[in-house]
Amino acid sequence: MKFNFDGPPAGDAVDMSAECQRQLLPLLREIVQAAVAAGWSEEDVLLGFVELAWDLYEKRRGDS
Repeated sequence: MKFNFDGPPAGDAVDMSAECQRQLLPLLREIVQAAVAAGWSEEDVLLGFVELAWDLYEKRRGDS
């Protein structure tokens, strides 16, 4: 599986978080739909993403 992200936006007025979310949303929707089709609870999958993202964030902070 390959993901093609656009480069980060330039400019002071650009909301980096919103742009990242815009690019990630279609991928996450596809993963959630596949998991639900396989019998997973949508809520469990979404909470799993939250926990995974937080763990990655915390590990990155520890590396600084």
